[in-house]
Amino acid sequence: MIISPPFGGGRAPVLARNTVASSQPLATQAGIEALQNGGNAVDAALATAITLTVVEPTMNGLGGDGFAILWDGKKIHGLNASGRAPAAWKPEYFVGKSAMDLIGWNTVTVPGMVAGWIELSRKFGKLPFAQLFKRAIDYAENGFPVSPVIARQWREAIPILKNQPGFSESFLIDGKSPQAGQIWKYPAQAKTLKEIAATEGESFYRGPLAQSMVDFAQKTGGCFTMQDFADNKPDWVEPLAFDYGEYTLLEIPPNGSGIAAQMALGILQAANVKQYPANSAQRIHLQIEAMRLAFADAYAYVSDARSMQVPVTSLLDRTYLASRAALIDHGKAGNYGAGDPHSGGTVYLCAADESGMMISYIQSNFKGFGSGVVAPGGIAFHNRGMSFSLVDGHPNQVAPGKRPFHTILPAFLTKNGQPAMAFGVMGGNMQPQGHIQFVMRFVDEYLNPQACSDAPRWRIDDLGKLTVEASMPQSVVDGLKAMGHEVAVQPANSLDFGSAQAIAKLGDDTHSAYIAGSDHRRDGLAAGF
Repeated sequence: MIISPPFGGGRAPVLARNTVASSQPLATQAGIEALQNGGNAVDAALATAITLTVVEPTMNGLGGDGFAILWDGKKIHGLNASGRAPAAWKPEYFVGKSAMDLIGWNTVTVPGMVAGWIELSRKFGKLPFAQLFKRAIDYAENGFPVSPVIARQWREAIPILKNQPGFSESFLIDGKSPQAGQIWKYPAQAKTLKEIAATEGESFYRGPLAQSMVDFAQKTGGCFTMQDFADNKPDWVEPLAFDYGEYTLLEIPPNGSGIAAQMALGILQAANVKQYPANSAQRIHLQIEAMRLAFADAYAYVSDARSMQVPVTSLLDRTYLASRAALIDHGKAGNYGAGDPHSGGTVYLCAADESGMMISYIQSNFKGFGSGVVAPGGIAFHNRGMSFSLVDGHPNQVAPGKRPFHTILPAFLTKNGQPAMAFGVMGGNMQPQGHIQFVMRFVDEYLNPQACSDAPRWRIDDLGKLTVEASMPQSVVDGLKAMGHEVAVQPANSLDFGSAQAIAKLGDDTHSAYIAGSDHRRDGLAAGF
């Protein structure tokens, strides 16, 4: 691993025995405080995550979903805390629609994130659950200065969401968003956080907060019932493991789409990507083509695990991935459909402590503020339901109690069965793309987490168009165009390429220190002690 950052992102990596990295400095500090008060990495992650719902409302909220992969010091665990469709969401509920809505009540599935907090705290935390809410409540009650990138995202959301139930009353001041540096307070959200903390989330799923959300839904066009909330339950899952060189990439299994990153890496291995130099147009061409192939399969086959028609083992089969790699022309861009395998708005953070515990955690409202619907008490709902399909027979077809296709992905690397790095790259479909770029920088180029983050990125956007950062070398852009790629170079201040946080082990012993990085593209901070 190379410690000195080579890409000029303006940040040096953080080296410490205990560390937290998140997309907002105040949230990172809340996690550090939890560690200093005797908590472990899970406590730190939760304190950070809870604070993020207040200080970065543009990307996550109390009505969102979450996932985690963690190393407890002995083994890996995975948690799927994504919510399910309400009971009313039978196919006939959407008659007359050709596709799911993008915002509003008909995109809101039951929030799973709060249940995930409870589950993580009970199983692995050391501190009292209510103590984890201290900073979040303080910032909601007494205010905090809004950071620059968040202020920009807040402003850009207004034209899209201002007419959704509860949004303007909750997140605007005299019809405007707060400016960078302006103090933002939300006392009603502080009250909600206190209720969640005092009841260990019971109120959110079976008590007064649940009833308030249901009543608000019934009044403003939603269809939630108390039973929808009571039926919610997070699941402990076995992360999917896929070897890349000496390392193993771990991802949450479907309904998560992390398998797309693993498939792309398998395709790249079969295509012998290492024959081309790092940072060359040819290597990046192969990455793009592998990702397009993986996305084609992911969008066709990935869904709630209970409705998957193709097993994950088939999608990750090395022979199948080699057959997909054979479709790539090493000198020309291509177009790909799904293969035929044999049947059988987001915040990311990570934390690690000196005992060896590491956690990779992500929570999200999906697209910016999410659905735009905000229940009383500052409960901003995600719009994850927009990812369902309305095509009859599709594995991701909407149905009651079903989890939708999910783009938020915590990731974890191990080496020889031991933890190597907790990392993630938030940002819609950028996430699996960011994972493969991050993994290859770390594994093949030996870069430290901050340097992996600083390196210029490419992205296949939601419309399938190829975009690259302004910092991408011109020789790479020209090389990609020569191979037939239509390349759009985004402005230097573009927010389209996600935001990474990462913590890697320094050395192989159980109690070694860590090296952490936080993306210069956002307001975030990696810190330690």
